[in-house]
Amino acid sequence: MPKMPRCLCPLALIPVALLGACGDPPPPAWSGYAEGDPVYVAAPVAGQLVELQVQRGDTVNAGVALFSIDGTPVSAARAEADARLAAAKAEQADVAKGRRPDEIAMSRAQLAQARAQSTLAEADLARQQQLIGQGFISASRLDDARAAAAQARQRVRELESSLRVAELPARNDQQAAARANTAAASAALAQQQWRESQTRQSAPAAGLVDDTFYRVGEYVNAGQPVVSLLPPAQRKARFYVPEPELASLRPGQNVQLSCDGCGAPIAARISYISPQPEYTPPVIYSNSQRSRLVFLVEARPDPAQALRLHPGQPLEVRPVAIASSAPRTPAPSITSSSGRP
Repeated sequence: MPKMPRCLCPLALIPVALLGACGDPPPPAWSGYAEGDPVYVAAPVAGQLVELQVQRGDTVNAGVALFSIDGTPVSAARAEADARLAAAKAEQADVAKGRRPDEIAMSRAQLAQARAQSTLAEADLARQQQLIGQGFISASRLDDARAAAAQARQRVRELESSLRVAELPARNDQQAAARANTAAASAALAQQQWRESQTRQSAPAAGLVDDTFYRVGEYVNAGQPVVSLLPPAQRKARFYVPEPELASLRPGQNVQLSCDGCGAPIAARISYISPQPEYTPPVIYSNSQRSRLVFLVEARPDPAQALRLHPGQPLEVRPVAIASSAPRTPAPSITSSSGRP
Protein backbone atom coordinates (compact mmCIF):
# COMPACT_ATOMS: atom_id res chain seq x y z
CA MET A 1 0.00 0.00 0.00
CA PRO A 2 1.44 3.39 -0.95
CA LYS A 3 2.20 5.66 1.92
CA MET A 4 0.13 8.74 2.40
CA PRO A 5 1.98 12.05 2.45
CA ARG A 6 2.48 13.18 6.04
CA CYS A 7 1.45 16.73 5.21
CA LEU A 8 -2.05 15.94 3.97
CA CYS A 9 -3.68 15.53 7.34
CA PRO A 10 -2.56 18.86 8.75
CA LEU A 11 -3.49 20.59 5.52
CA ALA A 12 -6.93 19.06 5.58
CA LEU A 13 -7.50 20.44 9.07
CA ILE A 14 -6.24 23.94 8.28
CA PRO A 15 -9.39 25.16 6.46
CA VAL A 16 -11.60 24.10 9.38
CA ALA A 17 -9.43 25.88 11.91
CA LEU A 18 -9.14 29.01 9.83
CA LEU A 19 -12.85 29.07 9.08
CA GLY A 20 -13.56 28.97 12.80
CA ALA A 21 -11.05 31.73 13.36
CA CYS A 22 -12.55 33.96 10.65
CA GLY A 23 -15.99 34.10 12.33
CA ASP A 24 -16.92 37.10 14.54
CA PRO A 25 -16.01 36.52 18.19
CA PRO A 26 -18.91 36.49 20.61
CA PRO A 27 -19.56 39.91 22.14
CA PRO A 28 -18.11 40.38 25.62
CA ALA A 29 -20.52 39.79 28.46
CA TRP A 30 -20.00 41.41 31.82
CA SER A 31 -21.40 40.06 35.05
CA GLY A 32 -23.56 42.29 37.17
CA TYR A 33 -26.75 42.53 39.15
CA ALA A 34 -29.86 44.67 39.43
CA GLU A 35 -30.06 47.24 42.18
CA GLY A 36 -32.59 49.79 43.39
CA ASP A 37 -32.15 53.17 45.07
CA PRO A 38 -35.15 53.44 47.40
CA VAL A 39 -36.83 56.73 48.19
CA TYR A 40 -37.17 57.00 51.97
CA VAL A 41 -40.31 58.83 53.07
CA ALA A 42 -40.17 60.46 56.50
CA ALA A 43 -42.07 63.12 58.43
CA PRO A 44 -40.21 66.23 59.67
CA VAL A 45 -42.22 66.10 62.89
CA ALA A 46 -42.01 63.57 65.71
CA GLY A 47 -44.96 61.71 67.13
CA GLN A 48 -46.82 58.45 67.41
CA LEU A 49 -47.61 56.56 64.21
CA VAL A 50 -51.41 56.48 64.09
CA GLU A 51 -51.98 55.25 60.52
CA LEU A 52 -50.03 53.10 58.06
CA GLN A 53 -51.98 52.80 54.82
CA VAL A 54 -49.53 50.60 52.86
CA GLN A 55 -47.72 47.32 53.34
CA ARG A 56 -44.50 45.91 52.01
CA GLY A 57 -44.91 44.76 48.42
CA ASP A 58 -47.77 47.13 47.55
CA THR A 59 -47.67 49.13 44.34
CA VAL A 60 -48.80 52.72 44.81
CA ASN A 61 -49.35 55.75 42.59
CA ALA A 62 -47.97 59.20 43.20
CA GLY A 63 -49.99 61.11 45.80
CA VAL A 64 -51.38 58.04 47.57
CA ALA A 65 -51.47 58.40 51.37
CA LEU A 66 -48.73 56.40 53.08
CA PHE A 67 -48.88 57.11 56.82
CA SER A 68 -49.95 59.64 59.46
CA ILE A 69 -48.28 60.91 62.63
CA ASP A 70 -50.26 62.06 65.66
CA GLY A 71 -50.74 65.78 65.05
CA THR A 72 -52.23 66.83 68.42
CA PRO A 73 -49.17 68.82 69.63
CA VAL A 74 -48.68 70.38 66.21
CA SER A 75 -52.35 71.35 65.99
CA ALA A 76 -52.13 73.02 69.40
CA ALA A 77 -49.06 74.95 68.29
CA ARG A 78 -50.89 76.01 65.14
CA ALA A 79 -53.85 77.26 67.20
CA GLU A 80 -51.47 79.25 69.41
CA ALA A 81 -49.84 80.80 66.36
CA ASP A 82 -53.27 81.65 64.97
CA ALA A 83 -54.19 83.46 68.20
CA ARG A 84 -50.90 85.36 68.23
CA LEU A 85 -51.54 86.53 64.70
CA ALA A 86 -55.01 87.77 65.65
CA ALA A 87 -53.52 89.71 68.60
CA ALA A 88 -50.84 91.26 66.39
CA LYS A 89 -53.41 92.35 63.81
CA ALA A 90 -55.56 93.91 66.53
CA GLU A 91 -52.58 95.79 67.92
CA GLN A 92 -51.67 97.04 64.47
CA ALA A 93 -55.22 98.31 63.91
CA ASP A 94 -55.24 99.96 67.33
CA VAL A 95 -52.07 101.98 66.79
CA ALA A 96 -53.32 103.14 63.39
CA LYS A 97 -56.10 105.25 64.92
CA GLY A 98 -56.58 107.66 67.82
CA ARG A 99 -58.33 107.09 71.13
CA ARG A 100 -61.92 105.99 71.48
CA PRO A 101 -64.68 108.61 70.98
CA ASP A 102 -65.60 108.56 74.67
CA GLU A 103 -62.01 109.28 75.68
CA ILE A 104 -61.86 112.20 73.24
CA ALA A 105 -65.18 113.53 74.56
CA MET A 106 -63.81 113.42 78.09
CA SER A 107 -60.72 115.34 77.01
CA ARG A 108 -62.90 117.98 75.35
CA ALA A 109 -65.01 118.34 78.52
CA GLN A 110 -61.90 118.81 80.61
CA LEU A 111 -60.71 121.46 78.15
CA ALA A 112 -64.02 123.32 78.37
CA GLN A 113 -63.81 123.27 82.15
CA ALA A 114 -60.27 124.61 82.07
CA ARG A 115 -61.28 127.40 79.72
CA ALA A 116 -64.10 128.43 82.07
CA GLN A 117 -61.74 128.50 85.00
CA SER A 118 -59.29 130.55 82.95
CA THR A 119 -62.05 133.08 82.15
CA LEU A 120 -62.90 133.41 85.87
CA ALA A 121 -59.24 133.83 86.74
CA GLU A 122 -58.81 136.57 84.12
CA ALA A 123 -61.91 138.40 85.42
CA ASP A 124 -60.70 138.17 89.01
CA LEU A 125 -57.32 139.55 87.96
CA ALA A 126 -59.01 142.55 86.31
CA ARG A 127 -60.97 143.32 89.50
CA GLN A 128 -57.88 142.99 91.62
CA GLN A 129 -56.04 145.45 89.38
CA GLN A 130 -58.83 148.00 89.83
CA LEU A 131 -58.85 147.54 93.58
CA ILE A 132 -55.09 147.90 93.89
CA GLY A 133 -55.31 151.32 92.18
CA GLN A 134 -57.89 152.43 94.75
CA GLY A 135 -55.80 151.14 97.59
CA PHE A 136 -58.31 148.57 98.85
CA ILE A 137 -56.03 145.50 98.55
CA SER A 138 -52.39 144.75 99.02
CA ALA A 139 -49.84 144.05 96.30
CA SER A 140 -49.59 140.40 97.42
CA ARG A 141 -53.28 139.87 96.70
CA LEU A 142 -52.74 141.15 93.17
CA ASP A 143 -49.79 138.78 92.72
CA ASP A 144 -51.95 135.83 93.73
CA ALA A 145 -54.58 136.78 91.15
CA ARG A 146 -51.97 137.06 88.44
CA ALA A 147 -50.54 133.60 89.30
CA ALA A 148 -54.01 132.02 89.28
CA ALA A 149 -54.78 133.50 85.86
CA ALA A 150 -51.45 132.30 84.45
CA GLN A 151 -52.01 128.81 85.89
CA ALA A 152 -55.47 128.66 84.32
CA ARG A 153 -54.08 129.63 80.92
CA GLN A 154 -51.39 126.92 81.13
CA ARG A 155 -54.03 124.37 82.05
CA VAL A 156 -55.99 125.28 78.94
CA ARG A 157 -52.92 124.86 76.74
CA GLU A 158 -52.15 121.51 78.35
CA LEU A 159 -55.61 120.10 77.67
CA GLU A 160 -55.63 121.47 74.13
CA SER A 161 -52.39 119.59 73.43
CA SER A 162 -53.74 116.46 75.10
CA LEU A 163 -56.86 116.57 72.89
CA ARG A 164 -54.76 116.87 69.74
CA VAL A 165 -52.65 113.86 70.79
CA ALA A 166 -55.78 111.84 71.55
CA GLU A 167 -57.08 112.42 68.04
CA LEU A 168 -53.79 111.37 66.40
CA PRO A 169 -52.70 107.73 65.65
CA ALA A 170 -49.56 106.24 67.18
CA ARG A 171 -46.11 107.36 66.07
CA ASN A 172 -44.66 106.01 62.84
CA ASP A 173 -42.14 103.87 64.70
CA GLN A 174 -44.88 102.25 66.78
CA GLN A 175 -46.92 101.54 63.67
CA ALA A 176 -43.87 100.00 61.95
CA ALA A 177 -43.24 97.82 65.00
CA ALA A 178 -46.87 96.70 64.98
CA ARG A 179 -46.66 95.79 61.30
CA ALA A 180 -43.46 93.83 61.94
CA ASN A 181 -45.10 91.92 64.78
CA THR A 182 -48.01 91.05 62.48
CA ALA A 183 -45.65 89.79 59.78
CA ALA A 184 -43.73 87.68 62.29
CA ALA A 185 -46.93 86.18 63.67
CA SER A 186 -48.11 85.41 60.14
CA ALA A 187 -44.84 83.63 59.33
CA ALA A 188 -45.04 81.62 62.54
CA LEU A 189 -48.58 80.57 61.68
CA ALA A 190 -47.52 79.49 58.18
CA GLN A 191 -44.73 77.41 59.68
CA GLN A 192 -47.09 75.68 62.09
CA GLN A 193 -49.58 75.05 59.29
CA TRP A 194 -46.82 73.45 57.24
CA ARG A 195 -45.78 71.27 60.19
CA GLU A 196 -49.37 70.21 60.68
CA SER A 197 -49.65 69.22 57.01
CA GLN A 198 -46.43 67.20 57.28
CA THR A 199 -47.97 64.82 59.79
CA ARG A 200 -49.64 63.15 56.78
CA GLN A 201 -47.22 61.85 54.15
CA SER A 202 -48.05 60.75 50.59
CA ALA A 203 -46.08 58.92 47.93
CA PRO A 204 -43.77 61.36 46.09
CA ALA A 205 -43.72 59.05 43.05
CA ALA A 206 -45.32 55.86 41.82
CA GLY A 207 -43.49 52.70 42.71
CA LEU A 208 -43.20 49.58 44.82
CA VAL A 209 -43.37 49.75 48.61
CA ASP A 210 -39.95 48.31 49.32
CA ASP A 211 -40.25 48.21 53.11
CA THR A 212 -41.96 49.69 56.18
CA PHE A 213 -39.94 50.38 59.31
CA TYR A 214 -42.56 51.10 62.01
CA ARG A 215 -45.84 49.68 63.22
CA VAL A 216 -48.93 51.62 64.27
CA GLY A 217 -48.58 52.83 67.85
CA GLU A 218 -44.79 53.21 67.80
CA TYR A 219 -43.11 56.57 68.34
CA VAL A 220 -41.32 57.98 65.30
CA ASN A 221 -38.57 60.55 65.63
CA ALA A 222 -38.54 63.55 63.32
CA GLY A 223 -36.90 62.78 60.00
CA GLN A 224 -36.89 59.01 60.58
CA PRO A 225 -38.01 57.05 57.47
CA VAL A 226 -41.26 55.15 57.88
CA VAL A 227 -41.73 53.83 54.32
CA SER A 228 -39.26 53.20 51.50
CA LEU A 229 -40.44 53.32 47.90
CA LEU A 230 -38.74 51.91 44.84
CA PRO A 231 -39.84 53.89 41.75
CA PRO A 232 -39.10 52.32 38.35
CA ALA A 233 -36.68 55.11 37.51
CA GLN A 234 -34.57 54.18 40.53
CA ARG A 235 -33.84 50.65 39.30
CA LYS A 236 -30.51 50.14 37.58
CA ALA A 237 -27.88 47.60 36.59
CA ARG A 238 -24.44 47.46 38.20
CA PHE A 239 -21.74 45.50 36.43
CA TYR A 240 -17.97 45.28 36.33
CA VAL A 241 -15.81 45.79 33.26
CA PRO A 242 -12.15 44.69 32.98
CA GLU A 243 -9.62 47.46 32.59
CA PRO A 244 -8.67 46.64 28.97
CA GLU A 245 -12.32 46.96 27.87
CA LEU A 246 -13.07 50.16 29.79
CA ALA A 247 -11.85 52.47 27.02
CA SER A 248 -14.65 51.28 24.73
CA LEU A 249 -17.37 52.49 27.10
CA ARG A 250 -18.68 56.00 27.70
CA PRO A 251 -21.65 57.55 29.55
CA GLY A 252 -24.80 57.47 27.47
CA GLN A 253 -23.78 54.36 25.54
CA ASN A 254 -26.48 51.76 24.98
CA VAL A 255 -26.18 48.30 26.48
CA GLN A 256 -28.41 45.23 26.71
CA LEU A 257 -29.32 43.51 29.95
CA SER A 258 -30.09 39.80 30.04
CA CYS A 259 -31.25 37.70 32.95
CA ASP A 260 -32.86 34.33 33.61
CA GLY A 261 -36.57 34.51 32.99
CA CYS A 262 -36.49 38.10 31.67
CA GLY A 263 -37.33 37.18 28.09
CA ALA A 264 -36.03 39.63 25.50
CA PRO A 265 -32.96 41.69 26.43
CA ILE A 266 -33.64 44.96 28.22
CA ALA A 267 -32.24 48.13 26.65
CA ALA A 268 -30.37 50.40 29.04
CA ARG A 269 -28.03 53.38 28.90
CA ILE A 270 -24.78 53.78 30.81
CA SER A 271 -25.22 56.47 33.47
CA TYR A 272 -22.01 56.16 35.48
CA ILE A 273 -18.49 54.80 35.08
CA SER A 274 -16.41 54.63 38.22
CA PRO A 275 -13.04 56.39 38.00
CA GLN A 276 -11.59 53.99 40.57
CA PRO A 277 -10.81 50.27 40.16
CA GLU A 278 -12.46 47.67 42.36
CA TYR A 279 -10.96 44.99 44.56
CA THR A 280 -7.36 46.14 44.03
CA PRO A 281 -5.39 48.57 46.21
CA PRO A 282 -4.21 51.79 44.52
CA VAL A 283 -0.59 50.79 43.86
CA ILE A 284 1.59 50.90 40.76
CA TYR A 285 0.28 48.08 38.64
CA SER A 286 2.42 45.79 36.57
CA ASN A 287 1.28 44.54 33.17
CA SER A 288 0.07 41.27 34.69
CA GLN A 289 -1.86 43.00 37.45
CA ARG A 290 -3.56 45.49 35.12
CA SER A 291 -5.50 42.70 33.42
CA ARG A 292 -7.22 41.89 36.71
CA LEU A 293 -8.61 45.35 37.33
CA VAL A 294 -12.36 45.86 37.02
CA PHE A 295 -14.35 49.10 37.14
CA LEU A 296 -17.89 49.58 38.34
CA VAL A 297 -20.35 50.74 35.67
CA GLU A 298 -24.04 51.58 36.12
CA ALA A 299 -26.74 51.57 33.45
CA ARG A 300 -30.36 52.62 33.72
CA PRO A 301 -33.18 51.18 31.59
CA ASP A 302 -36.34 53.01 30.60
CA PRO A 303 -38.79 53.20 33.52
CA ALA A 304 -41.28 51.04 31.62
CA GLN A 305 -38.67 48.31 31.17
CA ALA A 306 -37.14 48.74 34.60
CA LEU A 307 -40.08 46.92 36.19
CA ARG A 308 -38.61 43.73 34.75
CA LEU A 309 -35.58 44.11 36.99
CA HIS A 310 -35.60 42.97 40.60
CA PRO A 311 -32.90 44.18 43.03
CA GLY A 312 -30.28 41.52 43.59
CA GLN A 313 -31.05 39.69 40.35
CA PRO A 314 -27.92 38.50 38.46
CA LEU A 315 -27.48 40.14 35.06
CA GLU A 316 -25.42 39.72 31.94
CA VAL A 317 -24.56 42.97 30.16
CA ARG A 318 -23.43 43.44 26.56
CA PRO A 319 -22.78 46.66 24.63
CA VAL A 320 -25.25 47.24 21.81
CA ALA A 321 -22.59 48.39 19.36
CA ILE A 322 -20.79 45.08 19.64
CA ALA A 323 -23.86 42.94 20.00
CA SER A 324 -25.14 44.01 16.55
CA SER A 325 -22.45 42.61 14.29
CA ALA A 326 -21.90 43.64 10.65
CA PRO A 327 -22.68 41.28 7.74
CA ARG A 328 -20.08 38.60 7.45
CA THR A 329 -18.03 38.01 4.30
CA PRO A 330 -17.34 34.42 3.25
CA ALA A 331 -13.93 33.19 4.26
CA PRO A 332 -11.58 32.43 1.34
CA SER A 333 -10.90 28.80 0.58
CA ILE A 334 -7.47 27.53 1.46
CA THR A 335 -5.74 25.12 -0.94
CA SER A 336 -2.99 22.70 -0.24
CA SER A 337 0.51 23.02 -1.59
CA SER A 338 -0.40 20.72 -4.46
CA GLY A 339 -2.99 23.20 -5.75
CA ARG A 340 -5.97 20.97 -4.96
CA PRO A 341 -8.95 22.40 -3.06
